[in-house]
Amino acid sequence: MDEERTAAWWGRRAWELLSAVRARAPLVHCVTNLVSMDVAANALLAAGASPAMVHSLREVPEFTPRCDAVCVNVGTLSEGWLPSMRAAASAGRPWVLDPVAAGASEFRMEACLSLLALRPAVVRGNASEILALASRSLAAAASSSSSSSSSSSTFKGADSTHDSGDALQDAKALARSTGAVIAVSGAVDYVTDGERVVGVSNGVAMMQKITATGCAATALIAAFLAVVEEPSDVMAVAACALAVFGLAGEIGMESGAKGPASLRMHLIDALYCLDEQTVTSRVKISLHS
Repeated sequence: MDEERTAAWWGRRAWELLSAVRARAPLVHCVTNLVSMDVAANALLAAGASPAMVHSLREVPEFTPRCDAVCVNVGTLSEGWLPSMRAAASAGRPWVLDPVAAGASEFRMEACLSLLALRPAVVRGNASEILALASRSLAAAASSSSSSSSSSSTFKGADSTHDSGDALQDAKALARSTGAVIAVSGAVDYVTDGERVVGVSNGVAMMQKITATGCAATALIAAFLAVVEEPSDVMAVAACALAVFGLAGEIGMESGAKGPASLRMHLIDALYCLDEQTVTSRVKISLHS
């Protein structure tokens, strides 16, 4: 079936999903980090969704079931927020996990593994995050010793020290073991369900210089998931969300961005202004052999 998905098919699908978000304004509950709240909320609003940044455990059981999708992001992780993340992930709504800096500490890795066990529809991270998470998750699944430190691999905070292609095989294995679609961000974003892989080539390098653009992309995946009644092809939904976000970055640069600050402004404007002709003609998604 993937061989039949031409560039035109992907463009149409991306536009259908973005149009559905604009028409339905899905409520996306983001239990996200302090750094990303602003840009994630503004990206969701620009795309047509309705963001909610609720993190109190006293609210989550009542609030989250009323939402259309959930985004859990562990960037500024604390012991106080972790129960809220778990509760939101367990509320029965489609949800996406962003395992920010998963390999930075044992506490962070254990938190990510506990969330992964709650079966997110999608996990989106950079290559270093996916490599670290896959290493520990697959070792645990094989009943190997978990005493080795998750921070033994090279890491640089929330930044990746690997190319997205470096994590592709681990991403496929992680997808097969968890049932989640795994999205690895980089110069080319790779999205896999464990068997199939698609590459997303939209975006510009300067987006990496804006804090929390990856977090905003994860939130957009949640918004796209929210408008799919029966998410039978979550991989396509995730790929389209990443392509639309990357395309907004391209247009932001073309609109006169001089650096990261002006690109952030132009990116959000571009996301708001995307039209059918632009999306259908400029989305760059293809089957990866």
